[in-house]
Amino acid sequence: MVGPMRPQFVLFGSSIVEFSCCNEGWGAILADIYARKADILLRGYAGWTSRHALGVLDQVFPLDAALQPSLVIVYFGGNDSILPHPSGFGSHVPLPEYIENMRKIATHLKNLSEKTRIIFLSAPPVNKEKIREIYSDTLAELRTIESCRIYSEACLALCREINVKGIDLWTALQKKDGWATDCLTDGIHLSAEGSKIVVEEIMNVLREADWEPSLHWKSMPTEFEQVFSIPQLSADFNTAISIFESSFRRHSQWE
Repeated sequence: MVGPMRPQFVLFGSSIVEFSCCNEGWGAILADIYARKADILLRGYAGWTSRHALGVLDQVFPLDAALQPSLVIVYFGGNDSILPHPSGFGSHVPLPEYIENMRKIATHLKNLSEKTRIIFLSAPPVNKEKIREIYSDTLAELRTIESCRIYSEACLALCREINVKGIDLWTALQKKDGWATDCLTDGIHLSAEGSKIVVEEIMNVLREADWEPSLHWKSMPTEFEQVFSIPQLSADFNTAISIFESSFRRHSQWE
C-alpha cells in the first residue's frame, strides 16, 4: 500500500467495467479527471451477472476494511438481460432475481460506511446487426434492445425505491445520432464516444448530488502543492505552455 491515502472510487461490474481502461474508456477518463484527487479502482469481470456479483461481495467489499470506498459505481444488467438459451445454459438471470440481487448489492454497499456513496448504471442498448456480424446469429437473437430496456427500467425503479443514484444508459446513449455504430464497438461494449457519454452522466450526478463532502472533482482537494516549473528562456517554452493549456482544457469539459 502506498500513501498518502486518497478517497477510493470503485468501479464494480462486468465487461463494461473490466474494459473501461482501454479504447479511451470511461474508467481511464475518470482516472485522468481525478488524478491527485482520488484513486479509481477497477473490479470488473467480463461475462458476469448480478448473480456472480453476490458471491464475491464480501471479498471485494469487506465490511471490516480499514478504508472504505467513498464511491462505488455498479454495473450489472447487460448479461443478466440476455434471453434464456434453449439449452438451459447461458447468462440469463430472471428479472425478479436480478432486482433482488441488485437490492442486496446496494444493501451491502450501504453497510460499508455512512460516507460510501453509490451509483448504479443501467443496461445500455445493443446493436443487433453488429452482434450478428461480429459474433453469431444466435447471440444476436439472445441480446435484444427490448430486453435491455426492461432490465434498465427495473434497475432505475429500484434506485428510486432504495434511494440510490441511477444513470439511465439505455436512454443516454440513444440520444446521440448514430449511437448504434458510434457508441458501441461490437454492438455490446462501449466505444470511446460511448464512454464519454457515460462520464458526462456520472459527472452530472456528482455535480448535482447534495453529498457531503462533494465528490465532484472540482470540489475535491488536490494532493500536495501543484508546482509548474517552466524555463521561460527555453526554446521549448511555447511547447510547454501548450501542453499545460491542453491539460486544463481537457478537464474543463467535465465541469
